[in-house]
Amino acid sequence: MNFTENTILDNAALLTKERTVGELVRAAQSGDREAFGLLFERYRSTIFMLAMRRVRNADEADELTQDVFIQAMQKIDQLRVPEAFGGWLRQIVHRMALNRITRNRNALACDPETLEATCLATGSPETEAEDREQAATIRVHLGRLGAMDQETLTAFYLQSKSLLEMSNEFEAPVGTIKRRLHVARKRLAKEMEPLQAV
Repeated sequence: MNFTENTILDNAALLTKERTVGELVRAAQSGDREAFGLLFERYRSTIFMLAMRRVRNADEADELTQDVFIQAMQKIDQLRVPEAFGGWLRQIVHRMALNRITRNRNALACDPETLEATCLATGSPETEAEDREQAATIRVHLGRLGAMDQETLTAFYLQSKSLLEMSNEFEAPVGTIKRRLHVARKRLAKEMEPLQAV
């Protein structure tokens, strides 16, 4: 390779580094895979750290990071404001992490001896059946609420997260989380009012 070829390659690398996020996103939306690769390199460590905060496992976070970028590559045409790419990725991380955590918690299994040793019989079979029926009813009504209400109630009651953990996860002040919980509880109660009247 001669001096001219080196200079051209150096200038091309310099131009690539100088491209803004908006320019790279627009190029990626036009089918430029190299531009998307540059976005991946620029945001990979940030997305990995966010994923790590959510799933608390390096292997899971690495897998989640890959999944986030695959999703972003498939849906990049839907991004209306190219400069908002970073925030858009954070939303994808948050949503996919919640899905992954929920799916993994439901997939927990244990042998019958361990299960029997950890379960305490506290009531009659009728009481347990009523409790299961009530829990199923609450889940149905919870599913009718908006996404934010569902996420807030699920994090606090089903995942036993503290207000501080929720504040970090939802990237909102603790006061806002308290307000969201209050509002979500009221909406759930209102959703269940017809049931209470029966």
